[in-house]
Amino acid sequence: MRTCNAKESFVKSQLFMDTMVSIKIVTSRGKSKIEESMERAFAAFHHVECVCSRFNSQSEISHLSTQVGIAVPVSPLLFEAVRFAWEVADFTEGAFDPTIGNTLAMYGFNCNYLTGYKTIPTTNADTSISYLDIELNNEEQKILLKKPLILDLGAVAKGLAVDLAVKDLAQFEGFLIDAGGDIFTGGMNDYDEPWRIGIRHPSKNDEIIRSLQLTNMAVCTSGSYERVSPIRKDTHHLINPHSKIPMSDILSCTVIAPFTMLADAFSTAAFILGREKGLQQLELAGLGGLLITPTLEMFLTKEMRRYLL
Repeated sequence: MRTCNAKESFVKSQLFMDTMVSIKIVTSRGKSKIEESMERAFAAFHHVECVCSRFNSQSEISHLSTQVGIAVPVSPLLFEAVRFAWEVADFTEGAFDPTIGNTLAMYGFNCNYLTGYKTIPTTNADTSISYLDIELNNEEQKILLKKPLILDLGAVAKGLAVDLAVKDLAQFEGFLIDAGGDIFTGGMNDYDEPWRIGIRHPSKNDEIIRSLQLTNMAVCTSGSYERVSPIRKDTHHLINPHSKIPMSDILSCTVIAPFTMLADAFSTAAFILGREKGLQQLELAGLGGLLITPTLEMFLTKEMRRYLL
């Protein structure tokens, strides 16, 4: 017979943002409470997708990208996402840049895998477009785009959705959200231990190269193996905003941070910066980071060592 405080685990998955989002809850609470919380958590992903997807012609960000030279009032969610992306771009001196959308489209990353909707590349040939062409009005929550550009929040939106979902699950003794590799671990797992997370081998997709142990932290990995251009098979989606070329001297970068949006953005930025500069930026930000080179050498930040098994 089950005791009143016995814990059970519940798992559910749904498709959002071109990826399978899985939620696992470990708790002694009633099933109805769990289902309600899971639905609210999944609703957060739907909401963020409706606001932040450049593949949805009706999304708020798609509408904003068509308004050039006009200060547009936007929702608190979109303003926060763009503001955060702008600050990371500034911190990384443009290695991370939310105005990369047009370059991604030119490489063929302009089609939603599920709906087939394509973004329309701008005709502006100005290669100097950067995050500095975004002007934020904090008091009125308005965003002004100084030049024609396509905003892309791909390295922010999933993390933001995970962080919003965390608020609906924080009441449980343990939970894990996995949005295509953007992961947040809350509380303890089924065995009352910190969650164990495997880092994928960058050249063997069915193997784990290192394992982590963490709780109440986010972990995200960016790798050159994740998405390949449909028009250039030697090209991945992690493109340097300065050179407009997908180059790096590492194969993957894993980042641990207090919240998922931070881990998501910095794993992208550090990958683009490469081993030396990427590691420096992660150390400067005080984040856990593991960078893997083509020869499978591993470089760690000081903070990362506490999480390795």
